[in-house]
Amino acid sequence: MKVRNSLRSLRGRHRNNLLVRRKGRVYIINKTQRRFKARQG
Repeated sequence: MKVRNSLRSLRGRHRNNLLVRRKGRVYIINKTQRRFKARQG
């Protein structure tokens, strides 16, 4: 999982990327391409 300051640019890299907020943290998850997983902060 990548840790990034800004996830907006990562979200546009694949059409199945989802921006999810869990427990005060922001995540990018992707069910089809698992390598696009990221967390903010």
